[in-house]
Amino acid sequence: MKQAPTLPVSSRKILPAVGENIKLARLRRRLSAATVAERAGISRSTLWQVEKGNASVTLGAYFLVLFALGLEQDLSSIARDDVLGRKLQDAQLVVRKRATKTDRAVTP
Repeated sequence: MKQAPTLPVSSRKILPAVGENIKLARLRRRLSAATVAERAGISRSTLWQVEKGNASVTLGAYFLVLFALGLEQDLSSIARDDVLGRKLQDAQLVVRKRATKTDRAVTP
């Protein structure tokens, strides 16, 4: 079995929370683990790892489970509203000022 990558302390609760949300979505739909695993084309043990939020599971497996639950569009919202990134980008933008006609006129 693969060893899970070491996550930063500040983010160690995120994947387990994602896994729990996926499990709750499955339970709300009254689908068994076997049914979702079969629809996703993964093993039940991989589904169990997804629902635990194991960091060693591929993003593709998470996507397949979300697809089997009809939630694949949830992945498209990742990093959509990147407030910090936009602020950093805006801070580095150089706004060029257009030359006026008088600036372009050639003096004799």
